[in-house]
Amino acid sequence: MKAIVVTDRGPGAAGMTVTQRPEPQPAINEVIVEIHASGYVPTEVEWPSTWKDRAGRDRTPSILGHEVAGVVSALGYGTTGLSVGQRVFGISDWHRDGTLAEYVAVEARNLAPLPGDIDFAVGASLPISGLTAWQGLFQHGRLQAGQTVLAHGAAGAVGTMVTQLAREAGAHVIGTGRAADRQKALDFGAHEFVDLENDALEDVGRIDLVFDVIGGDIQARSARLIRAGGTLVTITGPAEVRPGGGLAIDFVVESDRRQLGEIVQRVRDGRLRTNIGDIADLDDAVAALNPTARRTGKTIIAVRS
Repeated sequence: MKAIVVTDRGPGAAGMTVTQRPEPQPAINEVIVEIHASGYVPTEVEWPSTWKDRAGRDRTPSILGHEVAGVVSALGYGTTGLSVGQRVFGISDWHRDGTLAEYVAVEARNLAPLPGDIDFAVGASLPISGLTAWQGLFQHGRLQAGQTVLAHGAAGAVGTMVTQLAREAGAHVIGTGRAADRQKALDFGAHEFVDLENDALEDVGRIDLVFDVIGGDIQARSARLIRAGGTLVTITGPAEVRPGGGLAIDFVVESDRRQLGEIVQRVRDGRLRTNIGDIADLDDAVAALNPTARRTGKTIIAVRS
């Protein structure tokens, strides 16, 4: 099968190539998905799981991508809950070959049914961004109506999900980003916007929940804004808040079939919009995933038309 693999840690597209790889075979409780669309997170080349398996062994050349939308083409022994020919979407295992390919082996529990009225490209854009936003807000942040949320990177793939879900839950959302991101963040539902390059972040006052996707100095400054009893959730690494100022939670997104169902139902109802920037074919994926200009929308690879 055709796949995008990475063999070294060179910058940008240096280590990515389109090549032929063996088709995967399903293990117990797994399915093979015939991939129609795939998503990719730009930081994947920095993840240890891209280079090593769980036993610490080198696993290159590694197939990139961990978001998938497609059709079940085969079932492993003992697999229940899914059937051959069913449309599905979800997340593949971090430590195994991914979804920038024509087929992928995935544990059945990591997939959810994809309704027939949802395009495969939309389905592939939802799993990591949607679940990250959902789990950060509701599972780790315990968001309540009437609270104030500071959503960093509010024009990005995760940030636009955070903004929409928080606003639907009855929160007041303050988005952040660069000046060029202002209108997009507001279009996706932010009540206010802070230009991190020109505005004073500290002017936002006390915050109930900070959703951090940036880290570094922005994370540290945001932590000082948390109200007593509030929470900072981050996907960038360990964080600290001032004594008595609340909780800091660093988390890694996990697949959850029920949550995927909640997210895709909101898309069907028109309550949630996905943030897709470009859609490229598998043959053009290397260039598309390494753009020369900054993008805030998610790039989706259309594996099959």
